[in-house]
This record gives sequence, C-alpha cells and structure tokens, in this order.
Amino acid sequence: MKNINKVLSGVLIASLTLGATSCGDGFLEENASHTTTDALLETGQGALAMAAGLYGNLRWHFGYEHAYATTLYGCDEFSMGSDETSLGWMDYNSAEMNPAGSSRRNHPSPADLWNELYYGISTANLLLQKAPNIASEQDRKSAMGEAYFLRGYNYYRLFCQYERCPLQLEPLDVSGGVPRNFKLASGEEVLNQVIDDLQNAYENLKTDNWRGAGTWTKYTAAHFLAKALLYRQSERCTWKSNYPAKADLDRAIKLCDEVISARGLEADYNNLYANWTGVDCAIEKSSEVLMAALHNEASTTQGRFGNRSYNYFSPQFNTFSAGWVPRGQYIGAMDFQRCRPTEYTYALFDNVNDSRMWKTFKTVYGICSYVKTPDYVAPENAPTLGDQGIVFLLNKKDDMRFRKSEFGNGKTEHTFINPETGKWVPNVVPIYADGEYVMNQYGTTAPNRANMYCGINKTDDGSRTAEKGDAHRDVTMARVGETYLVKAECQVRNGDDAGALETINALRKRAEWKEGEDREYYVDGSIAFKKNSTASSNTAKKNKAADGKTLLTNQQAFEYSFIQKNSYYLSTGIERTTAASNLQIASWNEIPEADKAVLDKMGLNISTVEGKVNFILNERTRELLGEWNRWDELSRTKTLIKRAKLFNPEVLYIQEHHNLRPIPQVFLDGLTNDAGEPLTDQEKKEMQNPGY
Repeated sequence: MKNINKVLSGVLIASLTLGATSCGDGFLEENASHTTTDALLETGQGALAMAAGLYGNLRWHFGYEHAYATTLYGCDEFSMGSDETSLGWMDYNSAEMNPAGSSRRNHPSPADLWNELYYGISTANLLLQKAPNIASEQDRKSAMGEAYFLRGYNYYRLFCQYERCPLQLEPLDVSGGVPRNFKLASGEEVLNQVIDDLQNAYENLKTDNWRGAGTWTKYTAAHFLAKALLYRQSERCTWKSNYPAKADLDRAIKLCDEVISARGLEADYNNLYANWTGVDCAIEKSSEVLMAALHNEASTTQGRFGNRSYNYFSPQFNTFSAGWVPRGQYIGAMDFQRCRPTEYTYALFDNVNDSRMWKTFKTVYGICSYVKTPDYVAPENAPTLGDQGIVFLLNKKDDMRFRKSEFGNGKTEHTFINPETGKWVPNVVPIYADGEYVMNQYGTTAPNRANMYCGINKTDDGSRTAEKGDAHRDVTMARVGETYLVKAECQVRNGDDAGALETINALRKRAEWKEGEDREYYVDGSIAFKKNSTASSNTAKKNKAADGKTLLTNQQAFEYSFIQKNSYYLSTGIERTTAASNLQIASWNEIPEADKAVLDKMGLNISTVEGKVNFILNERTRELLGEWNRWDELSRTKTLIKRAKLFNPEVLYIQEHHNLRPIPQVFLDGLTNDAGEPLTDQEKKEMQNPGY
C-alpha cells in the first residue's frame, strides 16, 4: 500500500500520521516523523503501534515558545523578564497578536497550536477508521481508547483557545483533490464532541499503565471528561442552560472521586517536580500523574520534539549576577527569563505554613565562579566559592525588617550581610522592603522588564549534556492535585459549599509541613547532574576556581552552585521549628487574608459562587503554578480580563474579545465556498472570531 502522506498545506492540517514502533515499556521511542503505511493498520499489533505514536503529538506542546505563550502569558500569574520574544501573547498588542502572526523573531503564531492539534486529530481519525478491523477485542478497545482520548483532548484545546473550529471526524478524502470548503462548528458542537470522545475513551481505556509510565488510562480520560463537563457549566458557555447543570456537575464529581480514589496524591509535594533525579526516575512513575508529554534520551524525543521548558522560568542570573553564577548544564534551568511571577503570585502563598512555596521557588544559588569581592565589603564578610551568590527573600508586605538600600545585584553597590552566615551576598532581593513591592527593582533592566526575580523549579533538568541541550524529563500535563480542584469547583457550582471546602482542605493538607520536616531543605531537578556524562568537562563559561586562574569542571561548578538550602527562616523571621503546620480553613468566612485581599480588589464576596470560584482560582495558583493551563482556566470562568488587568501590569491592551484566540488567517485564506471559489474578505471576516 502507498505511504499516507497527503498534505493539506496552509488550510487545515496535514493528513499525515505518526509512525510508531511496538508497544510496551519502550513505546516512547516511536518514530516521530508523521508517516506510516496503510498496511500497518491491518493487524492488531500494527494498530497498537500506531496508537503508541499518538503520544508523540503531546511533545510538540513543549518544544518551543508556544509552550508558555498560549498557556501562561497574558494572565495574572506571570509577567515577563527583559526578553520580549512572545510580547504579543503577554500584552495583547494587536500589531503583534494578529491572525497572521507577528513578524517578531520567534514570536509564536496563533496558527501553531491549531495546526499541531489537527496533526494529532488526523492520526486519531485514521486509527478509529481502521481499528474496528482488529480481531482482538482488547487490542481493538485499547487502540480506539487512545485514539478517542487524543482526539477528545485536542478538540478540548481547540475549544479552549479558539472555541469554533472544523469538526473533522474521519480521514480526509483527497481522492478528488484537497478539500478546502471547511465549515466552523459552533462552540457548543465542539465541546459536545469533546465530551463524546472522552466518554468513549473512558469506556475503552484500561485502568493500568499497560504501556508503562505515561500510559493514558481510564483515569486520564475521567479527569478530562470531568473538566469538559465543568466547562459546559462555566461562564464562557453561553448555551450552558441547554444542559441540566446538576447532571453535568454530579457526573463530573463522580468522575473526580473515581480518579482520586484510584490514583491519590503524593505524600510530599517535592515528589511531583523537585525530586527529579534523572531520566525515567521514580517521580515520573507517580500515580498522581495522569498525563505527561514523555521524553527521554532517545533521539526521537529531542530536536523538534524536544523538551525546551527548562528555559522559561528562571531569572537571567547569568547577566545580573556579574559573573558570580554563570549558567551551564550543571544548573537545571536556562535563564531565558520568559515567565516572571507577579506580585499577586508571591503574595498568595502563606510563606510560613505552605510548603508548596518553598518546594516550588528556587531562592538560593551558590557562587560557582571566582569574582573579586568589591573593596567596600569587609574582608571577614567576603564570600567564596560555594557560598550564597544569589538569594531571594520571600517575605510579606508587613515585614519591616529590610530596607531598600540594603539590596542589589552583582553590578551594584549594596550592603546586605546574611546574618545566618556572616557573608555578603553578591545578589540579593526581597519581595518587599520598607512595605513596598521591590522584587522587580533590582535587575539590570527597568522594573517593567525586570530580569532579576525568584523563579520556579518545576522544569529544572540537570541531565542536559549541553548548556542549551534538550531536557530529558517528562512534562506533567494533568495530575490528581488538579482533580481535587475540579471537584471542589463542581461542588461549589452544585451548591455543596461544605463539601467543596472539605475537598480543598484535603488538598491543602498535603501542602502542610509535616512533623519533623526540615523547612530549610531544598532540592530541584539540578540534582540529576550527579549522573551527567559531561561532569569532568570544563564549564562552557570558563568558571574560575578560587585562584582566579584554574578552570572549574562542570562537576565542581555543580557542587558549588547547588545549595540544598532555601531562604525560609531569613524570609519569614520565625524561630526554627520542626513542628507540623496547619493550612486547614475552618469555614468559607475564614479564608486566608491573602485571598480576602484578592477578592476585595476584584469587588467580590466569598459568600457568592463567583467569590468561591475565584478563591479556587487562587488555590490553583498555589497548587498548579506554571503547569500549562492558566489561560484556559481564566478564559473558561470569564475572569481573564479582570484578573489580568488587576494583577499583571504588563497586560496593556487586553479587551473582551481576547477571551478567544484569533482563527488562523492562513486557514481562512485557504478556504473556498461550496462552489470552489475563494472566500471573500467579508466571508472571512464572518468566520473570524469577534474583534480580530
């Protein structure tokens, strides 16, 4: 049979398919070339191999700037550093964020996500067409379950971002030429198709990880089906009254309970991200993880399909630190400084009692290259290799211990001596000083483009064998921690306030410090460097030893830079303790002060459904910060505009129509009417989302 490789270029999708090798533990290493043959689908083994190839479609999401641009930018949690690569996605400037895409170098196009989602849909369609021929019932169900899941997930993302899109539910017939007369289905039709596909996936997928870690299971489908049902009862769905709210919400709650009961939570938040020790390590096998973009050291999971997410959350330490902390693969992150947390994000955490803050933010970097200490620093306070080179203090606004004049970066004169060590810190900044937000004021750039800030560690990867090499860790896309929050929101919307608070408290229980826990202990994925093959090589930045001449190896730089201690006590000012902490909320009227401040600023009351939904959005920040779904959730609840304007000073041009993305212009330009004639400008305008 001929190779299936017919392209619908610039219109909807390439009707290509993902190739694959056999299933089993090695299913991740499939050929990601988007090609396969008809003959492969005539056997159960071949269909299962093709179904394995579906997983490769997820890796695209994390291989480029669109990873954060489409999911995290332009919301309330993150602003940007001095790099403006994806500026249009942050500030909604129409000159940048237009249907055809920006001319700014490397700026993601609105068409990127659209196109790639349809690649996966086309493969799923082909598999669903051929799978009924598989003789083995179990092979048939497994293959169809995975195909239904990917198609349902991809249409879910299309609905979240664009709302309307073509519903292509079978392989394209190109025997008479490439079709170009596609119609946009309504948002209601698209979401209903998502629900149907995810229901089919739920009914067909197994409950166990039969392919190994990362397998899509019945619980993966249940999680996303619950999200889709919740979406149908959320603010953006103006047609939600067509569907009984209680039926949708009860069904979603039941699905969440099934997931929670079967998969559960990790006991320690560190075991979700920070304790990543290398390729296919224990935390990638966590039962809490429901869906991940799978990566390893195989060449097929690198390059165009590689994991680039380690670039996006760190401050630009290589620049502002003045040589004290150069970058390299021995530090788990690159300093592309794309995602800078906002004041809203820092302020939401209880910095004393919530362990998630200290297991998410990287507050200390060690000095890993010799720099002469400035003359204004007393000799007894001079730091050396392995001492603290960068420290971020995660304090509160009412903390008056610190003066603005004490702090600075490695290029500015400042006087801060760490009272715990007696050493001058070359780069140090708090969130607040003199009662003022100052985290954005000490970089080498202006406050609205600050490159010095405390970033998060959820993508750090010390296994990279080059400074800019691909990461090898999986990227978590769904986990049970979110399932709890989906359930809680369904309960709120269903009128069960007491049940919702119980669900939230169960999740917050995991975030409490445990009896005997060292609150100063820190770890992140940099620790994977312990097994790195480049350890004996000299550092790329020519890091210098204490004599100012000898070059350090990567291993030495790692040992100096990776300090497994955070700034907890210095930041909070409390006495040392190993007691358990308490994050339980006794009643809705006793939510944390940080949440009250957010609701007050939004003009909301916690007694209302809207107030409670926004509290859950705050809890999502604490639990799921940086986990690739913030824009979708704010758009769903129609809180995007208000929250972005209130909490993100970089969102300058957002308007009501930005609750949806623009339909890609390249798609509209390639369409014809039923008579085969190109669409007129007016017809294209009518198909475009409002406001674009």
